Amino acid sequence: MSRRVKANKQVAVWRLNLLRLVLITLVLGLSWRLADIQVFNPDFLRHQGDARHLRKVPVAAHRGMILDRHGEALAVSTPVHSVWLNPQEFNADKTQLANLAKMLGLNTKAINNKVEQNAHREFVYLKRRVTPELATKVDGLDIAGVALQREYKRYYPMGEVTSHLVGFTNIDDMGQEGLELMHNDVLTGVSGLKRMVRDSRGNYVEGGEQLKPTKDGQNIQLSIDLRLQYLTYQSLKEAVAEHDAKSGSAVVLDIHTGEVLAMVNQPSFNPNNRHGLKSSDYRNRAVTDVFEPGSTVKPFTMSSALQSGKFKPSSVINTHPGTFRVGGHTIKDFRDYGEIDMATLIKKSSNVGASKIALAMKPGQLWQDFAAFGMAEATGGYFPGEAMGRLPDPEQWRELDRATLSYGYGLASTALQLARGYMVLANGGILQPISFIKRSDEPMGRRVYSSDVMKQVVSMMEEVVSEGGTATRAAVENYRVAGKSGTVKKANKGGYTDKQYLSLFAGIIPASKPRLAMVVMINDPAGEDYYGGLVAGPIFSKVMTGAMRLLNIAPDDLPVNQLQVATN
Repeated sequence: MSRRVKANKQVAVWRLNLLRLVLITLVLGLSWRLADIQVFNPDFLRHQGDARHLRKVPVAAHRGMILDRHGEALAVSTPVHSVWLNPQEFNADKTQLANLAKMLGLNTKAINNKVEQNAHREFVYLKRRVTPELATKVDGLDIAGVALQREYKRYYPMGEVTSHLVGFTNIDDMGQEGLELMHNDVLTGVSGLKRMVRDSRGNYVEGGEQLKPTKDGQNIQLSIDLRLQYLTYQSLKEAVAEHDAKSGSAVVLDIHTGEVLAMVNQPSFNPNNRHGLKSSDYRNRAVTDVFEPGSTVKPFTMSSALQSGKFKPSSVINTHPGTFRVGGHTIKDFRDYGEIDMATLIKKSSNVGASKIALAMKPGQLWQDFAAFGMAEATGGYFPGEAMGRLPDPEQWRELDRATLSYGYGLASTALQLARGYMVLANGGILQPISFIKRSDEPMGRRVYSSDVMKQVVSMMEEVVSEGGTATRAAVENYRVAGKSGTVKKANKGGYTDKQYLSLFAGIIPASKPRLAMVVMINDPAGEDYYGGLVAGPIFSKVMTGAMRLLNIAPDDLPVNQLQVATN
């Protein structure tokens, strides 16, 4: 063998041994690495895997339901899905992107912009609260980085019938108006937390580890009787349409408990579809809007007069010649009623008679007696945006101010405040707080008038719906009704107009043993029929006729022949 061949052979052997050493070193290195990863330090890869596939996901709490007094649902939360994407993982071809944009009502440019602008984030909403059908279609596109998240959507079964009262929530299920806002803390639950696994498309796999339990919101049961609410709503809506009025409000209260059984406004709105609505459309006018109550406060004037001892039910007031000059202003009656007693004053709604009574009273006492009916005072219902009303300072009263106060000008009230005032008349002089929540017992009120005075005034008020009274159309067959109509001129920049009115009726039923109080206000009815007894009175009659039947309240004014049959 030549020296050259021998040298080449030695080089080949050396190279082979070097290759073997390298391979052995690699094998040993890999083996050590595997042992280090899987045996000695397994947490690193586990952490990396978890970082890519495990997430701590908040679990939305179920918002409590709002129920009427009989358990009927007025607001419920239903499970829905929201579509979201991870900009760091988003990957869609042109067809997928176009289909996604079409389904969600977006355009492809908007989606691309959202991805680019949020490239540093891992979570961006594309569409909140989509229908189950749409969620299924989006999931079927199988786009990387696009996923669904379960949420809850608020639904209002009664729509516009209860909208101003119940209110609504925003897209994050937080109360924005009405009782949804008022009781938001009670209705809102506490979100939980889960550790969940994501699949290759970013969707969460069912199951997961519970890290923090979810606490659902509590249900609240309102004082509202949905049957009366619907009846009141329909009656008010028909009347507003019939008289082509701008708006209207109506309130029904339980005299014994102060519970609000019905509260409606017109025009109303659908809380399930608020597109195109303004913030002013949402206000509950029965609680937030004040107005001069007009002749509906004449029973308050009579109460003050009788309480003072200066007047008796038989006292005679001279209203001749149907006009009365006070402080350079002429107060007028519909006609000259001559000498009338207190009951006739209420029956005929004499402004002259009411003014003369008020001027015989001390200003401070008159103010206190009106305040005793809850005027210019919170009702105790704590409804969001509730107005306090207005009762002028008696130290600044002129004679004219005292006179006009007696027939409802110069002060301001909401429909709810006025209804609460009529509760004082009905329950024997006790002022009680209002409640929108169902009560299990009667609340503690405070006595503001003697029961004898209240009975006398209520008896006078029965004349209003009798023949010759100003509100015969407010009568309810087989029941005694005590009430008072009001027709109020609306104020403008130059004073009071003769072309725009508020039509009012406030009443109590049954008069012999009062159970319900109701106030109806119609704003600016068109046409010749604008008097409260003609416009608002029939609404009271219709609603109370149904209420007596629904609540099974016994008649107190049956004809003699029917009464004999009932007792036999």
